[in-house]
Amino acid sequence: MMNHRQKLSIAIPASIISDVPHLREKTLRIGLVGRAVAIFRVHEIIVFSDAVGSDQSKEARLIATILSYMETPQYLRKRLFKIKPELRYVGILPPLRTPHHPLINKLKDLTVGEYREGVVVASVKNGSLIDIGVERPILISKKRIPIDTRATVKIGELEETPRGVVVSHDEIEEYWGYQVVISNVTLGRLIRKRSFDLVVATSKYGIPFKQVIQKLVKRWKKSQKVLVAFGAPTRGLHEIVAQEGLKLGEVADLVVNTIPNQGTATVRTEEALYASLAILTSLVEK
Repeated sequence: MMNHRQKLSIAIPASIISDVPHLREKTLRIGLVGRAVAIFRVHEIIVFSDAVGSDQSKEARLIATILSYMETPQYLRKRLFKIKPELRYVGILPPLRTPHHPLINKLKDLTVGEYREGVVVASVKNGSLIDIGVERPILISKKRIPIDTRATVKIGELEETPRGVVVSHDEIEEYWGYQVVISNVTLGRLIRKRSFDLVVATSKYGIPFKQVIQKLVKRWKKSQKVLVAFGAPTRGLHEIVAQEGLKLGEVADLVVNTIPNQGTATVRTEEALYASLAILTSLVEK
């Protein structure tokens, strides 16, 4: 079973938006990725360059910016994200509706002990004031935090002056969103550089998932840090790591076909995300 301490990461190629020319369609596709990772409780999205020798930094930054915007609670977005051309079509993004995106916006409806995302709006002599999306900011006593810093707060007191403490996500039992990382190295080097306990590569040339269920479940349940890697529609993971002179089996613990007997010539990355994560996460819940 996926435990509270387990960290699930995915690696997606920067080229997932290269085949759609308009920013609106790129935004929509990135939005589908954001919804998928939230539905299946992914903690980290790693965007990697899948064309060795090509500069994909612009695509990677666009993906990371929109995914980060999407993950940020709506009441914090204006303060944390300035007006940028790449955010022109964020109005079409679907809402995440995760626990850290609450609908409550009244101080009277808060409860002691609940968690809220916030941003530091002022420093005062006895601490910091943090906007948590209600009428008044909450006081974090004896702790001065730089203005515009995002923080996770646990509500400690609501009488007179609302107070709270800044906490780590490790303390929270509920799924509390994802972070986005742009890798500055290729996929093969990334996997070797990071200490993942289990690396699962998805590929139509992999072993059908039914044949590796027992091995997969056993490894997954023992792992604290799991990475699931996805290829691009025009370049699968075998081809991507081959550019580094590597074989996929050398960098991944398991190469799995999560969509056997696919009816289309290719499966888009965002489609593979839904299909693969649905299968993989349901297996480990057994």
